[in-house]
Amino acid sequence: MSDNKKFYITTPIYYPSGKWHIGTCYTTIVCDAIARFKRMQGYDVFYLTGTDEHGKKIQTGAEKCGMTPMQFIDEPVTALKKLWELLDISYDKFIRTTDDYHKKAVQKIFQKLYEKGDIYKAEYEGWYCVPCEAYWTETQLVDGKCPDCGRPVERAKEESYFFALSKYQDRLIKLIEENEEFLQPKSRRNEMLNNFLRAGLTDLAVTRTSFTWGIQVPFDPKHVIYVWVDALTNYITALGYGSDDDSLFRKFWPADLHMMGKEIVRFHSIIWPAMLMALDIPLPEKVYGHGWLLFGNDKISKSKGGANIVDPFVLCDRYGVDAVRYFLLREVAFGQDGSYSNSAFLTRINTDLTNDLGNLVSRTVSMIVQYFGGDIPEPASELAPDAELKTMSEALYAEVAGYMDRLMIPEAIAAIFRLVSRCNKYIDETKPWILGKTDEGRERLRTVLYNLAEGIRVTAVMLSSFLTKTPHKIFEALGVKDKSLMTFDSVMKWGAIKGGRVTKGQHLFVRYDLEKELKEMEKIAQQLTQSKTAPAEQQPENTVTVEQIGIDDFGKVQLRVAEVKACEKVEKADKLLKLTLDVGGSERTVVSGIAKYYTPEEMIGKSVVVVANLKPAKLRGIVSEGMILCACNDEGDFSLVTPERRVRSGSEVC
Repeated sequence: MSDNKKFYITTPIYYPSGKWHIGTCYTTIVCDAIARFKRMQGYDVFYLTGTDEHGKKIQTGAEKCGMTPMQFIDEPVTALKKLWELLDISYDKFIRTTDDYHKKAVQKIFQKLYEKGDIYKAEYEGWYCVPCEAYWTETQLVDGKCPDCGRPVERAKEESYFFALSKYQDRLIKLIEENEEFLQPKSRRNEMLNNFLRAGLTDLAVTRTSFTWGIQVPFDPKHVIYVWVDALTNYITALGYGSDDDSLFRKFWPADLHMMGKEIVRFHSIIWPAMLMALDIPLPEKVYGHGWLLFGNDKISKSKGGANIVDPFVLCDRYGVDAVRYFLLREVAFGQDGSYSNSAFLTRINTDLTNDLGNLVSRTVSMIVQYFGGDIPEPASELAPDAELKTMSEALYAEVAGYMDRLMIPEAIAAIFRLVSRCNKYIDETKPWILGKTDEGRERLRTVLYNLAEGIRVTAVMLSSFLTKTPHKIFEALGVKDKSLMTFDSVMKWGAIKGGRVTKGQHLFVRYDLEKELKEMEKIAQQLTQSKTAPAEQQPENTVTVEQIGIDDFGKVQLRVAEVKACEKVEKADKLLKLTLDVGGSERTVVSGIAKYYTPEEMIGKSVVVVANLKPAKLRGIVSEGMILCACNDEGDFSLVTPERRVRSGSEVC
């Protein structure tokens, strides 16, 4: 749908200093939706995210824990990657600022700026916030505290190299005043112009000597290059700038969209453009600073102590990835502050996802099964309601694309759900349950159910950039297997679906008893808080601490010997194998993350031990009915737990 144009989109790189929360997910999910939409439009997309891993806070935290800085950050970085995998984030590259190629490129950039005269050596003194790793002037402090997190600041004085930021003040003012598209939304433009640029810029300290965890200045190793030159330059070093292979940089730069929370807009709309100007590198097309996700009246943030953190792993596990993605994309007016509450989250699930979309799909599939044996009928006629549905459907892509071009993500999703509402209204207007009673009515019913199937297909296509599981479930329910029917091109003209056999399955979304579920969520939140704040007992060094259980608890676990009858890799999941097991003559499917250690071929015929009464769970769209047992050594290698000698399939492990 495009002439193969490129699109480069970035999130800020995240600071791995604690547990990840739902606020972290917001920017990344929004960018993922934009990246997916652009790919479906035919753009060559490069989506970058990553972690900012240097600084005094990490070094201090590591020292308190008796760890090296790298050991200290590896766990949260791994957890972040797992979170992005869970949320189906389709990034093309994950950069860590501890990557060797990045460090080498940063040193080259620093050297170049120094040789040009845009970096010079002097002494720095100012107010420093350790949690935010930011320096502030006296006038920027709020009641003598950090304006971002509200914590106390400390006076810092040290020798430093400075970047001549003030040199670029007039060019930056001209950029933001004359190019309204560069910095969005308008409120951020006004803030940067009035609060920072017109008030006058001071040169920026870009090295530190008070800690060592960072990239050394190549010609003065006692100085560590600070976040401004280190972290901000990731957007070009990730593309190979400053390396032997800069083909990605030449292809994708300048960035089409830098996305971030409003608290760091100053760094990306003033400091970063000034550095690019100094390097004679083109500027990004757009910098967008969205609002905060609030819990109550406070920003969801790690740096405020964690009391208001909402765990995305828990939400996804209990309610599904698409429910979390949908809430964040639909609920928050983009560019403004939004709020999370358990009640608002559950209400969105019940109304939009369960009542409107889920019931529409379920009713339509059920009626096609009831009246036409499961085969989508050919249309036989066209009446006024049909024409309106057709017109609305054919205009949907252009409407959604227009909203996406203006970064109006909630409005784009609302437009899709207007088609869902129209389909539901169409059912009320045409009354299929009455049409099905007569031969004449059944002839009309052919068109009605065809139109509903086509409207649902169009809905699934248009939702594919926002939700990653549900559209595929809808295609499966409609019997749509042709990939060409899952593209934007296929929704431009009504009537692309040609027959197909529907499949009745589970409802797309569960409807929750709001009062009951809110109590459950409150209980879970209390348990999470207690687990984070409970004091740990002193343990001998190199021992593993596990929660003890009684014999009654152990007796609840049913372990059985099973034989692997078939095995295959799970599509688009490098770690997962899908195993078909024979458990005493009963066949079941289990998904296991052992693809790194066993091939499908060598698994067939093996005897394994399976937890037979584990509650089924969906992994990558596959219902897994148990868990096979493995042992793991200190190096992280897995080995199957198998019987010492051949025993009958289904035998109890006791």
